[in-house]
Amino acid sequence: MAVVTACLLSAHAQQPPNPQAAAKTIVFVAGPKDHGAPGRHEYMKDLTALKCCIDHASNISGVSTRIYNGKVPAINLLRNPAAIVLDSSGDRTPEESHALFPQNDMTDQKTFDPYTTERLKQFDQLMKNGTGLVIFHYTTHVVNESAKNYFLDWLGGYYKTGYSKVVLGTWTTSLAAPDHPILRGVQLITYDEEIFTNEMLPDDPRRTILLNGKSKDGVTSVLSWAVQRQGGGRGFVMAGVDFHKNLLIESNRRLLVNGILWAAHVEVPEGGVQCELTDEAMK
Repeated sequence: MAVVTACLLSAHAQQPPNPQAAAKTIVFVAGPKDHGAPGRHEYMKDLTALKCCIDHASNISGVSTRIYNGKVPAINLLRNPAAIVLDSSGDRTPEESHALFPQNDMTDQKTFDPYTTERLKQFDQLMKNGTGLVIFHYTTHVVNESAKNYFLDWLGGYYKTGYSKVVLGTWTTSLAAPDHPILRGVQLITYDEEIFTNEMLPDDPRRTILLNGKSKDGVTSVLSWAVQRQGGGRGFVMAGVDFHKNLLIESNRRLLVNGILWAAHVEVPEGGVQCELTDEAMK
């Protein structure tokens, strides 16, 4: 499992983070690009760009980041991160790879093998100890019953086969909780995006809906939500994040970075995180 550290940013944001100030660590885990056209489902490119935003943002400090490609590493290697960010395919097909769970066809559809069970038990303890969890887009699609239960506990929802739907088109967002810290500095967005709509969201008092959306064809759906768990842990979910180019949209990028910081218990600045990405940084 390779650790990726490359970061290209615009010239005015080239100041490196101060290692003396790093008090909280955010761990990014990107699944392999196992399907999709170029520019879509670019998990490593997406997370590398967001990592760079946090590393070089002009109005935050006290945060360090690490990024891995593949699966979440052994729990002892994570060293109690403030938040973990996952961006990958779902667990539904053998040809694809989820960043945390085994592919469902390799299981009995309900549980996991002893090794995976113990590994997930340790991951769950991180969540109970207050580690934040952030997931994007296809990562929400879990089929295994145990995976669903974990996501309900950690995140308050998931994409359910036969219930949820994928809608590709032009979407316009609306703010459902404008006073929430994650939405600081976030404006309405209209963009071409693939949205995992109608996610399974049972009643959950811990959950705050952040963004709703409406497609050009009239489909409406929750796009993003946040969860405050007992014990202090937090969850943040965005059902978009398909097209890599959309990270160049300031409000979209700010939403994602704000959400990551909030999940890590880092104070989101008034007006939101300030960072810029060049075309070169997106490669």
